[in-house]
Amino acid sequence: MADIKFDYKDIISRLPSEPGIYKYFDEEGTIIYVGKAKSLKNRVSSYFYNFDRVDRKTRRLILNIHRLEYTVVPTEWDALLLENTLIKEHQPKYNILLRDDKTYPYVCVTNERFPRVITTRRIEDKGRGKLYGPYVNAKAMYALLDMFTSLFTIRTCKYNLSEENVWAKKYKICLEYHIGNCKGPCENLQSEVDYLKEIDQIHQILKGNLSPAKKYFQEKMSDSAAKMAFEEAHQYKLKLEFLENYQSKATVVTPTIQDADVFTIQSDETAGYVNYLKVVNGTIIRTQTLEVKKRLDETDEEILGIVIFDLRHKYESEAKEIISNINPDIDFKANIIIPQIGDKKKLIEMSLRNIMYFRHDKAERDAAAASGTTNKRDRVLIKLKQDLQLKTLPRHIECFDNSNIQGTNPVSAMVCFMNGQPSTRDYRHYIPKTVIGPDDFATMNEVVGRRYARLMEEKADLPDLIIIDGGKGQLSAACDALKSLGLYGQIPIIGIAKRLEEIYFPEDTLPIYIDKKSESLKLIQRCRDEAHRFGITHHRNRRSKNFLISSLESAPGIGKNTATKVLNHFKSLPNIKNAPEEELVTLLGKDKARRIKEFLEKES
Repeated sequence: MADIKFDYKDIISRLPSEPGIYKYFDEEGTIIYVGKAKSLKNRVSSYFYNFDRVDRKTRRLILNIHRLEYTVVPTEWDALLLENTLIKEHQPKYNILLRDDKTYPYVCVTNERFPRVITTRRIEDKGRGKLYGPYVNAKAMYALLDMFTSLFTIRTCKYNLSEENVWAKKYKICLEYHIGNCKGPCENLQSEVDYLKEIDQIHQILKGNLSPAKKYFQEKMSDSAAKMAFEEAHQYKLKLEFLENYQSKATVVTPTIQDADVFTIQSDETAGYVNYLKVVNGTIIRTQTLEVKKRLDETDEEILGIVIFDLRHKYESEAKEIISNINPDIDFKANIIIPQIGDKKKLIEMSLRNIMYFRHDKAERDAAAASGTTNKRDRVLIKLKQDLQLKTLPRHIECFDNSNIQGTNPVSAMVCFMNGQPSTRDYRHYIPKTVIGPDDFATMNEVVGRRYARLMEEKADLPDLIIIDGGKGQLSAACDALKSLGLYGQIPIIGIAKRLEEIYFPEDTLPIYIDKKSESLKLIQRCRDEAHRFGITHHRNRRSKNFLISSLESAPGIGKNTATKVLNHFKSLPNIKNAPEEELVTLLGKDKARRIKEFLEKES
């Protein structure tokens, strides 16, 4: 206690028992810590009177305090707001520092006449228009902007479309008008009222509310149909289906949960990990997981309180319900719930699972950095492991594909990749034995079953990852084969659908989308394309051979068995035609040799 640099007893005796903030300064007059309190007297005294019981980091803080200032505020909420402002302004040494809003992009709907929808990273642009965000995942933000382009005709030009400029015909319509992306407000071809109706729908979607936009397109479709403008009605129908498809890809929670913020936290000795889910109208519209470095061995309640305030302020959330796994015991002007059962409990479990994956990914990245891994193949495999949440590095990958044309000559192919490279000696072709006709699902089930039954029989190494070329149907058929062998759950298996490069997991109705530029997706695509190439090559060879066999069967007195025997020996029709007659006689006998020779001479 003798090491404390100022007379804390005198100051504490004069502190009020009211809400407020306190600031600690070092000997140079620099703010080193800012805190909030329901009762300034109780909170500040807890540092000094419990000096021998506080942790090592807090002791270091106390020993560096040379001056204390405090500010009394009306409520704890005001204290929280002031604390947050001062921490961001002064960035004290011993405070938790959260990432600044300016790091992430926003969507801005400008306040011009005929507003535009643009992106920005500048908070100062609030005066320029209405900001939505920030978007932690920029890919999700650009997917939203692409949807606006598909649904609405919003201008992209930077012209000043004041009434004077438009009536003066200062601007001309551009290519965007001619390709249907704009209706030409620059030449007064679209009224401001009509334009703002579409902007209103964009505002609603950005708020997470798709119902008004759906109603808007339904009314437009009905009006067009009533006017007998069926082509126009069809276009609105397509836009409505596009919007519904977008909504179906969102994570729907339950209609019983309307607007809520979900926060969960887990921590270790050095950091706290917080996941945030923003729920609007029963749908998760935003997620973020962040790591908060500890400065003074802060409790989970302290860390979560800071993060809740910061993220709700950042995302302008006014949800009256906060769902969490712990109670930070702070008045956020919302009802805090710690659910034990039901849909809200499932939300907590989902949020905690996101934290688990985040920590797992971080551990993998740290391990890779610590080992100095620079090998590109290992880097790609590590990224693939992270993207698919695998337990082990996928050094051994096997990929399956089926090939047939109009149901003829069905074949399957399996290609093998070792350490991210093709292992051609391990490639295998399969001709279905139990499947009749073009049944893709049954074929996949048979081939996968045959492959791994053989590996189990030979006691060979099983792969680290199985890739199925196809969507949920083919993946389900392959999983059934693994279940019959008792291997389901032991080998990770995914399906890749060609249309949107969606990745499906077993028993998961919603696919995941890996960044199109990701090296891990490119490896999956390479495996898929190689399996397709290998299968198509085999299919063409079989089709060509069957054509030749069918051709020889046209010879009088020659059946399929004889035609197959001849082609297996000579490989092609020219070889048969040029072969000495004695060789044919030795293989088939005089009569059949003569019949084939006569047939080939006649055909030529």
